[in-house]
This record gives sequence, structure tokens and C-alpha cells, in this order.
Amino acid sequence: MRLVIARCSVDYAGRLTAHLPSAPRLILVKADGSVSIHADDRAYKPLNWMSPPCTLKEGTGDEAGVWTVINKGGEKLIITMEEILHDSSHELGVDPGLIKDGVEAHLQELLADRIETLGEGYTLIRREYMTAIGPVDILCRDAEGRTVAVEIKRRGEIDGVEQLTRYLELLNRDPLLAPVRGVFAAQEIKPQARVLATDRGIACQVLDYDGLRGIEDDKLRLF
Repeated sequence: MRLVIARCSVDYAGRLTAHLPSAPRLILVKADGSVSIHADDRAYKPLNWMSPPCTLKEGTGDEAGVWTVINKGGEKLIITMEEILHDSSHELGVDPGLIKDGVEAHLQELLADRIETLGEGYTLIRREYMTAIGPVDILCRDAEGRTVAVEIKRRGEIDGVEQLTRYLELLNRDPLLAPVRGVFAAQEIKPQARVLATDRGIACQVLDYDGLRGIEDDKLRLF
């Protein structure tokens, strides 16, 4: 990974155009080819980015200090460096990935065994379906044969929705799977996460852990 802190301006030219005026920013260049520009706020979300596959060209001569990032669709991210404050590269190696806690792992196993919980006619393709950025918890098909990617959390928060969004972006590039829609499943889903998921066309499913395990609720019922 390459980390560059620089005073720069950024222009995006593609389906839309966008301009970031000159300011100090962090630029991340990852081993997968992606380039993202960050400010010192907005948590982890970049101001602008280019997802792989893309190529980065650093200008020389009269174009020195101008970085041009181009994706396969011909869209461009042009970064004009005015002053570089820091530039370093680090070899991170292969990431072992997120290790789920026992409840999440068990939820995944139970839901795969009872995939009809998501809806009548659902069928399992496989658990831990691998992508270039990690495994999707469950890949299945709905009653109409459409592909569905399911991300499972014990507590559903915004970062889980972001994770599923990245998986869907990759899966929808595969013509054998596309179109792929998402389901965000958790024992509890935070209101902010539900709003973000809905805005992105991702369905939300609250999971009953005991119900999946076949344990009856021992609370008194009025029916």
C-alpha cells in the first residue's frame, strides 16, 4: 500500500464530473490498483475513488505532479499535486480476513440449513462464496432463480452494509451471476444501517437465533 499526504486538487471525468479544490488530503494506492482520496473527517468514506481494474500514470516533464487514474470504462480521476508532504509504501501481505464470532458463524450455518427463512423457494448455492475481497457469507437463489448475496451479522451496523455493497459490486460483474441483489441479515439491525441498506436496494432480514435453532419461545402468549 502506498500512502501519500499532499496538497492537491482532484477532478473526476466520467458519467458525471466532480471537482475537489486544493486542500491537504490523504491518497491511498492499494495493491489491487484502487486509488482513493480521503479528508481528515467522514470516517472511512473517501471523497473520491477509482475502483479496480484501473491504471495509474504519474506525469513527467510538463505533466510532473499530475496523476491520472483510468478505469476500463475510460473514466478518469486526475490528481494534481501541489506539494507532497509524505510518500511511503508498505507491504501488508495477504490479509487473513475477518474472523467471525461464534454467534455469527453459527447464524451462517443455521441460515444455510434453513435458507427458506429468507423466503419460499430459496435455494442455497454455497456458504462462504469467495470474491476478490473476501467471502460472501451465503450465496443463494430466490424463487425466480435470481442470485442473492447474504451478509450475516450479530448486530447489523453501517459497516456491514458497506461490506455487502462492495461484494455486490464485484458479484454483479460476473455475467453468470448477475443481476445479484443483497440481503443484510442480523439479529438486530440499527436504524441507520436499515436506512442505508434500503437506499441501496438491499433488503434487511432480522434473524431469530433461537428460532433458527428450533428452540421455542418460553414467554407467555395470548394465542
